[in-house]
Amino acid sequence: MKKILMAAAIALFISSCGSNAENTMTVTGNVKGLKKGTLYLQHVPDSTLVNIDSLSISGDGKFSFTTTLESPELFYLYLDKKDNNDINDRITFFGEPGTITINTAWNTFDTNAKIEGSKTHEKLKEYQAVMSKFNTKNLDYLRASLDPKNQVNTAVMDSLQDLSDKNVRRGYLFALNFAMNNVDSYIAPYIAIKEVSDANIKYLDSINKSLTPEVAESKYGKELKKYVEASKAQAKQ
Repeated sequence: MKKILMAAAIALFISSCGSNAENTMTVTGNVKGLKKGTLYLQHVPDSTLVNIDSLSISGDGKFSFTTTLESPELFYLYLDKKDNNDINDRITFFGEPGTITINTAWNTFDTNAKIEGSKTHEKLKEYQAVMSKFNTKNLDYLRASLDPKNQVNTAVMDSLQDLSDKNVRRGYLFALNFAMNNVDSYIAPYIAIKEVSDANIKYLDSINKSLTPEVAESKYGKELKKYVEASKAQAKQ
């Protein structure tokens, strides 16, 4: 009887370890050329940026962090170079269980980072690549509207405003369609709740109802459901 109980205990322990491994993320890589500084692994559990772990770098830019996830979400790798300059010091990536490799250089920390190992991050990059084109157009229209020559021409200003409005609508449409076409990815609720939460609630509701069960139970999936339910309740008042 004791042997049976011991075997059951060992099996339970092994099962428990396997479950934990499924929720573990390891972030590893190298910051080329970094001689001294501190790396921080960060995320936003609620509304405040929180340091999960930190590592002091001295002469070698290699690093490794391990943390347990509740579900895939956005993480940040922040580099404090002790130069009193916070610009270009934070890498954003979509974390998920497994090993994620980030290789970059100290002087182009966030602009030259190569991130591998996260399927959701690949979807995020795909989404951002297109959205950046809409954002670039918006900046072009803004610059044109600030030109003194255009500001004295009502027709030109009206045309720029119309073009800008249409571009914004196209950007929203793309974001919503991207989410709807990827309801089996954690990127879908993230886009809905973090990128276009002010879109028509019927579109957000459609995304919410279309999420796969696993995605719906994730951090952003739960946030989206809560937001949609609150918005629909407020509309009834």
